[in-house]
Amino acid sequence: MNPTSRNRLLIGLLIALGLLWLLNPIASGEQLTYDEFLAAVEDGRVDSVTFTGQSIDGTFSDAGTDDNTGPGGFTSTLPPATVIGQNGIEDFLTNNDVQIDARVEGESIASLLLLFGLPILLFVGFFWYLNRQARGQMGPLARVGKSTARLWKPHEPTTRFDDIAGYREVKQEIKEVVDFLREPDRFRRAGAEVPKGMLLIGPPGTGKTLLAKATAGEAGVPFISVTGSDFMEMFVGVGASRVRDLFKTARENAPSIIFIDELDSIGRKRGAGLGGGHDEREQTLNQLLGEIDGFEGSEGVVIMAATNRPDVLDPALQRPGRFDRQIVVPLPTLEEREQILEVHTKGKPMAENVDLAVLARGTPGMAGADLKNLINEAALIAVRDGSDDIRMRDIEQARERHTIGRERSSLRLDEKEKLAVAYHEGGHALAAFLDDEADPVYKVTVLPTGMALGVTQQLPIDERHIYMLSYLEAKIKVMLGGRAAEMVVLGQPTTGGQHDLVQATKLARAIVREYGMSEALGPIGYGSQQQVFLGEELTRGHEYSEQTAEVIDREVQRILTSALGELVEQFADLRPGLDAIADELVERESLTGEEVLRAALSGLDARQQAVLAGAQTVATTPPMVRGAGDDGGGGATRQPETAGSGR
Repeated sequence: MNPTSRNRLLIGLLIALGLLWLLNPIASGEQLTYDEFLAAVEDGRVDSVTFTGQSIDGTFSDAGTDDNTGPGGFTSTLPPATVIGQNGIEDFLTNNDVQIDARVEGESIASLLLLFGLPILLFVGFFWYLNRQARGQMGPLARVGKSTARLWKPHEPTTRFDDIAGYREVKQEIKEVVDFLREPDRFRRAGAEVPKGMLLIGPPGTGKTLLAKATAGEAGVPFISVTGSDFMEMFVGVGASRVRDLFKTARENAPSIIFIDELDSIGRKRGAGLGGGHDEREQTLNQLLGEIDGFEGSEGVVIMAATNRPDVLDPALQRPGRFDRQIVVPLPTLEEREQILEVHTKGKPMAENVDLAVLARGTPGMAGADLKNLINEAALIAVRDGSDDIRMRDIEQARERHTIGRERSSLRLDEKEKLAVAYHEGGHALAAFLDDEADPVYKVTVLPTGMALGVTQQLPIDERHIYMLSYLEAKIKVMLGGRAAEMVVLGQPTTGGQHDLVQATKLARAIVREYGMSEALGPIGYGSQQQVFLGEELTRGHEYSEQTAEVIDREVQRILTSALGELVEQFADLRPGLDAIADELVERESLTGEEVLRAALSGLDARQQAVLAGAQTVATTPPMVRGAGDDGGGGATRQPETAGSGR
């Protein structure tokens, strides 16, 4: 127990003892029975008595004699039937020269204090305790409706645009607003008005909050930052009150910038969901809409906001006049990933064999936060291995942990299971070698990793932004390669291809329903059917009929079965190459893409080898990518195209 709590406990105990004393004062003097009291009166030893109800407080007339040094006292109690007055004890006391006094029962000062003071004291103490409890979470009760936003003074943030790698177009759009705040007269002479709001939209980890910090550092005007969840509290009306206080502070410091992070927490569509939505949140949103572009407006205040869920925002919040600019902060491109990696590796002991260009090529789909975590994880692995430098093999292990999980060395497969997994992963690799549209195979392993018992990884040659139908069909074949190998070698499927089937079905359904690439359905795209709110899902009907749904299901089944049937036919002809891949995997457990290809070619004749002459096999990849796997530490992997043999 800390000293503060101990002191509070002692004070509480003292107060409780005082109240007990007031309620039950300690009797002073000798306690006499009623018979002893009557005997003392008859003996003339009682000088005076005071009656309080049935209680008797008296003094002895012979006090001071013997061992007593002062007046002695006594207490006693009258029987219930005994009363003062006629036929009572009063005549008996008067005849024995006893002075009589009386007090009204319950009219003492202590009783009055307990009757009126104690409730007031408890009432004040309760509100003091409530205020103390609330202070730790949201400040004193008097500040519940005050904004919790932080006000940054001009030039106080140290982050600048130069500290952010890539995103040249995004920074240019934001910089125009910064320039307007710095030199408003130059823009006003041209008749331009400053945008009232900028909405940063992008996936998580792309640096939206970092761009806001850089804006604060570059603008040279007061910057007020707050998150969307700061407006919501346990009390009704607090959110709207905090919005008013936020814009009041911004107007007092105009020109200024307000930044609201995670806008979707208060900006969701109104009236969505069962029961019409959350009324308190909607009132907060209404107040925010009015403050940005309402009757009074927000002159001299620029509002920035960030969200990764623009689909759930209320339409009134996104219209021009409130958020004039919607700036998309996408996942970084190949060039931007290399620049981001240069920022995060700056000042770190990097080995000479680390090639950031190769690393950037092998990390498509990773955001800036992912790349930062990748380098940090590689540094931890290097320290754990006792290395003073961060090597390419450390980065490779960190990337595999990020994409497919950590290798499970404690899980060992028996020889029969290991052979089945080897054929399954060999089927993925062989399917990639058969189609020149498939991404090159980078690595194949039968070591349990993450949630899979084996993994086949592919590395794209270049970064794709649009996908041809032939590429998507090749991707489906690679996903089904493991199932085809099982059908050819084992004669029956296993549970190892569950994840592959789910991903292949999802892609085939997207080809038919969303991309409009199926001849049976035609060029019709229905988009994703994921609903944001339960209420929308219940009230919104299907965009197509039941007959169309049956066509979609039949077409998805046709795509998958035809791809699997074609692979089974090809694998039956290339069985020696599949056996060679499986034998090599069982013996060495992990192979690079080139080693898998050599193993397949070693078991095939010239006619069969010609079938594997795909334009994008590992043997024909650029030297920069092909040399990435040297020494087991180079290279870069993308999110694995197939993670077969998962349980």
